[in-house]
Amino acid sequence: MKRSIGIALLGLAVAVMTAAAQDMMRHVDLSSPDMVSAEMTRGEVEAALKAATSAAPADFTAKRLSGLDLSGLDLSGAIFRAAKLNKTKLAGAKLDRAILDQAWLLEADLTGASLRSANLFATQMLRARLDGADLSGARVAADLSGASLVGASIADANLGADMRNQSMGLMRAVLRSANLERLNARGADLSRVDLEFAVLRGGDLTGASLKGAQLGGADLTGVSVIDTDFDGADLDSARLIGPVGLDKARNFDKAKNRDRLVRQ
Repeated sequence: MKRSIGIALLGLAVAVMTAAAQDMMRHVDLSSPDMVSAEMTRGEVEAALKAATSAAPADFTAKRLSGLDLSGLDLSGAIFRAAKLNKTKLAGAKLDRAILDQAWLLEADLTGASLRSANLFATQMLRARLDGADLSGARVAADLSGASLVGASIADANLGADMRNQSMGLMRAVLRSANLERLNARGADLSRVDLEFAVLRGGDLTGASLKGAQLGGADLTGVSVIDTDFDGADLDSARLIGPVGLDKARNFDKAKNRDRLVRQ
């Protein structure tokens, strides 16, 4: 009895920490000039990039860059820590190894952008568009609720919770209600990631970790799950229709709520 109560309290504590750590938009006025304006022009951004070196990369820390058209720019290695990039156009931009920690990219357009090995910690990306984007090898602990990543790649990326560092709560990727159709998640760490009601139709989860992931109501129709680890994943009301390689998945017998799966 005591053990059950302890587990319940632990779960409540984790939920509270998660809300505190990733619900950064509470009490924030999203229509304020700080959130919708830009203090630099595209030309000034290009000048900063031209002046940058490998030892001193372009630094846009805390800059207001919302609404700018930065499509196609090479922003590799640039620092955007706590920058405002809401509704900014970054289609086709190169952001490999960029630092986007605590940045705001609400409804930003990153269609076809490259974010290989980029760092996105506590980044706010609600309803961002990343169709065809490449986040291979990236560290993503961002809120991507309602975002679109159709045909995108998170191969070998780390979206999972860091259980060793809980000073800011349970930091992990949140992809609630996101469109992840045909997502390449081969080898990705999705442990404890929130994927509730996400659409993963036709996605490739080969070798990915879904340990402890929340998949309630998710659409997993036609996903490839060869060598995918389901240990502790919550599959309550998830649609698992026509999966590829389910017989080769790992720890599927240890997934939660398998009896509540939708299989047809």
